[in-house]
Amino acid sequence: MDFLLHHGITVLGQWISIAELAGQVFALAVVFLAQRRTLWTWPVQVGATVLLFAVYVSAHLGGLAARQVAILAISLYGWWAWTRRKDPVFGVVVRKGRLAERLAMLGAFAAGTTVMALVLDALNASWAPWPDAAIFVGTLVAFGAQGAGLVEFWLVWLVVDAIGVPLQISSGLYFSAAVYIVFAGLVVHGWWSWNRSANRLEARKVTPATS
Repeated sequence: MDFLLHHGITVLGQWISIAELAGQVFALAVVFLAQRRTLWTWPVQVGATVLLFAVYVSAHLGGLAARQVAILAISLYGWWAWTRRKDPVFGVVVRKGRLAERLAMLGAFAAGTTVMALVLDALNASWAPWPDAAIFVGTLVAFGAQGAGLVEFWLVWLVVDAIGVPLQISSGLYFSAAVYIVFAGLVVHGWWSWNRSANRLEARKVTPATS
């Protein structure tokens, strides 16, 4: 891993380690695969997690590093959950969250961010504890909702992207910041795709009942 962190390329005057480059490319691939609801989403995410953990530790971003450990656990859950949520026509089944689920996501994001920011600040584990914590908790909420097949997970990712871009730039991780911007475009398309699939599945359930 030291080799991947200390060797890299220079793009537009900015040095990018091999670990950061490969980790962010894998992360982009995860968003692309998630749009298509393929099980390959999760093993590719595991690869991205390992690489980005090393990158964020070296950048002294404790929250972003710690979230990679949590993402690994959630990825294993998502992999298991998606294998049990297969439809012969539509693939992995997705749906819109109920009001209670949406409120639970919002509450978890707000409370989790507050607690995590205070912990990071107390441990001096991050120079930007609040945005670092918001990205950490938002990522967990998003991946948890993704594993459950909830369309709203894409909207959580948009919030994470909005916070992540300025934080990555301030940390000198310019390539990662650019990747976050690309993420935003993929996320919007992913939300549209999952929302359409959820509507089609809902219509499929309603039609027989109406008949």
